[in-house]
Order: sequence, then structure tokens, then C-alpha cells
Amino acid sequence: MICLGIESTAHTIGVGICEGLPGEIRILANAKRAYRPQKGKGIVPREAADHHAENFKKVLSEALVSSGKKLSQVGLFAFSQGPGIGQCLRVSCAAAKYLSALHKKPILGINHCHAHLEVSKGVLGMKDPLYVYVSGANTQLIVEGKKGRQRFVVLGETLDMGLGNLFDVFAREAGLESPHGSEVAKLAEKGEYFPLPYTVKGMNFAFAGLLTSALRQIGKRKTEDICRSLMETAFAEICEASERALCLSKKKEVLVCGGVAQSHLFRSMLSEVCQEHGARFGAAPADLNADNGAMIAYTALQEWKRGKRQKPGSLSPNGYWRIDQVF
Repeated sequence: MICLGIESTAHTIGVGICEGLPGEIRILANAKRAYRPQKGKGIVPREAADHHAENFKKVLSEALVSSGKKLSQVGLFAFSQGPGIGQCLRVSCAAAKYLSALHKKPILGINHCHAHLEVSKGVLGMKDPLYVYVSGANTQLIVEGKKGRQRFVVLGETLDMGLGNLFDVFAREAGLESPHGSEVAKLAEKGEYFPLPYTVKGMNFAFAGLLTSALRQIGKRKTEDICRSLMETAFAEICEASERALCLSKKKEVLVCGGVAQSHLFRSMLSEVCQEHGARFGAAPADLNADNGAMIAYTALQEWKRGKRQKPGSLSPNGYWRIDQVF
């Protein structure tokens, strides 16, 4: 079966095309375009949604050309149903419903977080990892539940803001260009570390106090030093909680995924934790950790094989759909 997946949870409109069955799924195309907010601003929902609607046809065309497939060959359509920004989610929902109705093919709504986990696990060939999921709004430590019970269990998570949002807010206040996370990472490479507040509670963590303290240092210390200290402290919090989760769950694999998983610093820190405990560490390629349509299509094929079926009329965006609500 060929599946076309559409992603539009936040700043990216993406279309991915995958083909095959679980265990043999091939990614044929992964086209995307990102909305860039004005300097000093975050995502403006209406502007982002307009960007996605305006660019959808172009991204769809790029994906079809790249894959060498036609819409008539697609057997399943899928979209990012949530979590995410409401206005943005409506774009992929409307587009997928339209294409599904036009070509008289089935449709599935996919959880964005689940898609990050599923595609990373598949391309890395992992069996039962501890998932360290780090993105803009979500930062969680996740394991798969036992059969017949909850499908995903959150062992720990942020108590206030996501890791990506932490860097975005700091970057905007510091006057850095977009994409904010990349700019913070570049400056951090040149900086020197100094202590900042550190908050870990069991396997949960918090970043609000860290952010406030970092913002107070603007103008007092070099921006490079603040970026370095901000990133190292935030990453250290997650590494400590991840180590605790690894010992508790007794997993032999650790998989980091999500937008912030592209950070070389974070991957190096977390891989050291894994080495100390004899656990295999893995991270998918950058283009699959950034928001993308291929992960939606990939996960939809997996879900279709599991027997998931949905009626178009029952599907609507769900901006608060947690990973532990996926069944």
C-alpha cells in the first residue's frame, strides 16, 4: 500500500509518501516548507495556518514528483490530528479529507508524538526502547505499555514548558534570528558554562526558573555563555531523569526523537549515559526528527496493519491529544 501523510501541527507544512508493510516500509518522499515568524516573535497561529494553506499545493507536488507516484496510486491518506496549534492542524485535516473524498480512499488521523516515536523506532530497528521525546511543546520520557493495557506510558515529563519552547523564548528575548533553536546551538558552541538553576523532581523536570535566570543574564554576560549554560543545564536535567527512567524500566535501548534531538550536544550527553549502563543509543536522521509528513505516512501504514479504521466524519483536530491517550 502507498500512503500519503500530511503534517501541519506547528511551523511546518509537510507531505510524505511511504510504501510497503510494517517491517518493510520505504520512505519515497518527504517534502516540507517552514513558516518563519518575524524577528522577536513566536508562531502567530493565523499566519502559520495561512502559510500552510498557501504552500500545500507546492509541497504536495514536490512530494509526488520526488516519489514518482500519482495521487491515483495512493491507497491511504493520513494527517497529523494532534497535538498542536488548532489553526495549523485544521489545514492538514481539511487537505487529507478532501483528497480522501476525491479519490475515494480511506483516511487516518495520526498522533504527532506517536509518529515521531514510530518512525524513529522503525528506521533504527529498535525493539523496545526508552523514548526520550524532545520537541517544541513536548518533552517526555516514554515507554511502551504491556499488551492489553495502556499502549504508551509517560514515566516523566516537563512540568511547565517544552524544551524547544525554552530555547525559542530565550532566543526571541535575546534578539536572535529564526530558527531560534539552531541559533542558540551555534552560539553555545563558542560559549563558556556558568551555573544556572537546575530542577529535577524524580523523573519530571521544569525549565521556567532556568529560563528566568537566563533572561536576567542578558546584557550582563556574553550571549554565547548564556546559550551554553542554558543548553547544558536543560540537557543535564533530562539526562538525569532519563538515567533514572532507564534504571527503573531496565530497558536496553534509548531512542531520542523530536526536533531538539537534532542537537549534537544533547545526543553526546545522552549517549554517555547510555554507555555507562550498557544500553544502545539511537537517533534518527535530522530530516525525520524535524516535523515532517513522512513520519505521518509511516505511522499510518503501521496503524492500518494493526486494524485501525476511521470514518472521515469522526475526524477533527485535537490540539491536546497526549501520547498516553493513543490506543
